[in-house]
Amino acid sequence: MKIKTKRSKRKLGLPAAILLCSLFFLAGLYSSTFISHDVPVIRPRLRMLEVAEVDHDAMPHGDTGEAFIESIPFQVLSWNPRALYFPNFATPEQCTFISGSEDKTGVLDFIERKIAKATMIPQSHGEAFNILRYEIGQKYDSHYDAFNPDEYGPQPSQRVASFLLYLSSVEEGGETMFPFENGSAVSSGFEYKRCVGLKVKPRQGDGLLFYSLFPNGTIDRASLHGSCPVIEGEKWVATKWIRDQIELDEA
Repeated sequence: MKIKTKRSKRKLGLPAAILLCSLFFLAGLYSSTFISHDVPVIRPRLRMLEVAEVDHDAMPHGDTGEAFIESIPFQVLSWNPRALYFPNFATPEQCTFISGSEDKTGVLDFIERKIAKATMIPQSHGEAFNILRYEIGQKYDSHYDAFNPDEYGPQPSQRVASFLLYLSSVEEGGETMFPFENGSAVSSGFEYKRCVGLKVKPRQGDGLLFYSLFPNGTIDRASLHGSCPVIEGEKWVATKWIRDQIELDEA
């Protein structure tokens, strides 16, 4: 007589089930990593603004035009006032020549023609270069380049814009400042000796262009500017004031 024994089935508890699932998960992860080791991972690319360089043929030009196409790099520093920054506008050799020699090789004329192209105002509207040297502690308080008719009376012509060419780099200080940039610090009690607002650090060969007048001919209050004190080093700058009418050489 055979006696049948009944085997009892043991059920897995919750901890054992979790452990078993974890082992299967790790095994699957390891195998998928091993299999896909040589498969490149494709990630979505961010869409970026791309500027394509396109060659253009020069157009027919007028008697006062030119037969070639030029590009002068610049950065808009501010729209209030309108201020533009031109990196590497002149070479170190040109800066050294401008600060210490007469124009026997045509360097000044070359720079003046380049300024005319950058400003889109003819070379004949520019005053002669005004070259300034700042030593340690020297500065220039905030002022306007345009002449206020209420203070100076009627003017035969007005300064529209100013182009500053930095002839030397300054270790510390000497920044060109615009205290009223974008309407900041505008008040009747403003201290004109303060060095605040938008500041442009002098770097040899760089240029700074800003407009003193609005398109309607009135003075832009935000064009108030000055030079912060030089703390370390020496500052050389050549300023070209540009007028709304042709500048005639005084005999």
